[in-house]
Amino acid sequence: MTSQQIMPSPRSVDIAITGRCNLRCQYCFYADEMVALGDLPTATWLKFFDELGAAGVLRATLTGGEVFTRPDFFELLDGLIANRMRYSLLSNGTLITEKTLAQFEQGKRRARLDSIQISIDGSCAEVHDGSRPNSFNRAIRGLRLLKEAGYPLVVRTTINKRNLHDLENVAALLLDEIGMRSFTTNEVMPLGAGCHYEANMVLSADEQLEAMDIIARLDERYPGRIQSQSGPQAKNKAYAEMEHARRTGEQATDWVMGYLTGCGCVFHRMSILHNGTLVPCHIMYDAVLGNFQTDSIIDIWQNHPIMNQLRDRRAIPMHEAPGCQACEWNQQCNGGCPGLAYQLTGDFNRANPADCYRRFLADLSEESRAHYYVTH
Repeated sequence: MTSQQIMPSPRSVDIAITGRCNLRCQYCFYADEMVALGDLPTATWLKFFDELGAAGVLRATLTGGEVFTRPDFFELLDGLIANRMRYSLLSNGTLITEKTLAQFEQGKRRARLDSIQISIDGSCAEVHDGSRPNSFNRAIRGLRLLKEAGYPLVVRTTINKRNLHDLENVAALLLDEIGMRSFTTNEVMPLGAGCHYEANMVLSADEQLEAMDIIARLDERYPGRIQSQSGPQAKNKAYAEMEHARRTGEQATDWVMGYLTGCGCVFHRMSILHNGTLVPCHIMYDAVLGNFQTDSIIDIWQNHPIMNQLRDRRAIPMHEAPGCQACEWNQQCNGGCPGLAYQLTGDFNRANPADCYRRFLADLSEESRAHYYVTH
């Protein structure tokens, strides 16, 4: 196991500047929280950005809700820029117009932009709108405007039951027709609104295997142009490395096996909800650390028990993690995302069951399990 150095302050922050959204996506893990918390006014955010700048925070990722629903959005951007921070945006793309692009050209707004991520969940309205209602045409229009103007772009496709068999068409649309260099994928998790629509959205083990096979074929067609840090493609890679390590004794080269090391974000970033609540990450939106209006973000970053416990979990061997003691894979596993472990089990010092290889194999049908062992 390797240790990580704690910086004096977070190098980056993820900020939900609004809980408002013009869509009601069926898998949004944050949707249930939007109605319960109020947005903060412009002046409060600008004062906080001054504090971040003074603390040496280098980057901010702005999300929501939908960031472009805030009428003061560009004023907030200028507040970040005035404090020497770079920024990225997460958006559904539906509110991006020629006027939006013209506003980005003012001052240093475009020069300080690292990326804009747009969510595209299908190759056509029939598929995309099944999980992101009445948005496909506007999202594609916004994406094309940004692409044609040369903006740094990321596209995220969240794989679910509705778009599983459209993934090849999505790749053709994004990579061939629109000309993206690459796009990223993840998958629906049963969190927030995703719990209400789980039967219609969350992939079964057999469907995850099918997604793995589809993306593997697409990777042969488009080498290196489909990327993932979570979801079926990332799991397929991790599971293959676990099999290899168990067979040969060779450890993975880019992650630590045998300990709860599945996430290192708490060593360099933290998150803020749209009412000022400080949390370790947006998935752990109910693990409240404080509020920047009353608490010091630096003090919380350095000293809060939850932050330190999340850092210390990396020293916990998998064979000591609850539920994993007798698992035959505990020497090759890293427990996956602690945020998902927390939301699905109530304990971040456990393995995330959604990433569990043992569970994946057990949940496969006999036919799919036979196919998996032959092809993987």
